[in-house]
Amino acid sequence: MDHLTLSEGEWRKKLSAEQYHVLREAGTEPAFSGRYDHNKADGVYRCAGCAMPLFDSADKYDSGSGWPSFTRPAAAGRVTEHGDVSHGMTRVEARCSKCDGHLGHVFPDGPPPTGLRYCINSLSLDFKPRADA
Repeated sequence: MDHLTLSEGEWRKKLSAEQYHVLREAGTEPAFSGRYDHNKADGVYRCAGCAMPLFDSADKYDSGSGWPSFTRPAAAGRVTEHGDVSHGMTRVEARCSKCDGHLGHVFPDGPPPTGLRYCINSLSLDFKPRADA
């Protein structure tokens, strides 16, 4: 897979200020504020930074956390996981493997079959209905 590498200036032109804060500065949107938290449509969630398909709506569920939650990425290798000890917590950060954009975090409290909860910022995603995906 080819990696997408842009300069800070190119990223700032490509993304909104809010998207830049989340994807490039590892920010977090407020809980329950994201446009995809309650999205129930059938389709694919792509990275807002590079358009790589990251998550499928079939793996999305309502975790009650205030962020879109998925049990797994759409395919192996699409999301990388990194240790994160920011904000006085030990967590696992989820990043897009193509552009290294911050997506959110992975927690071990999800439903079967994986037991994982990929807790993802709506600002890091771009949803495409199945017919358009």
